[in-house]
Amino acid sequence: MDLYQQLIIEHSKRPHGEGLRAPFGSEAHHVNPTCGDEITLRVRLDGDVLGDVSYDAVGCSISRASASVLHDLVVGLSVEQVAPLREAVQHMLTSRGEDPGDEEVLGDAVAFAGVARYPARVKCALLSWSALTDALLRA
Repeated sequence: MDLYQQLIIEHSKRPHGEGLRAPFGSEAHHVNPTCGDEITLRVRLDGDVLGDVSYDAVGCSISRASASVLHDLVVGLSVEQVAPLREAVQHMLTSRGEDPGDEEVLGDAVAFAGVARYPARVKCALLSWSALTDALLRA
């Protein structure tokens, strides 16, 4: 658990993929009205592969770290590969701790499994994933 907390802190302090970049194919802006976290997320598709995901995120360490981990996990994947990954993250986070997550599938996103026990924080961890889904639908 301490290793996972450290991973979240590191991604929050030194986020990967942060900073809105061009060119991009689509953009989505999402806000968590519960706490005020915000993200603007851009995707660039190279065919059906995510060539880049960039974002500007303001909020708590969980939402910012989740965006950083999302970037690391999805860049280079096909759009088809992203859907089951997002579903696995959402299932883990909404399970109230019942689904510990599979590191083979989720990679570093498994670090957010503990967030599932805190319903008020689940939206923070899912904010970037929701923005990604929206941006991909717009692409």
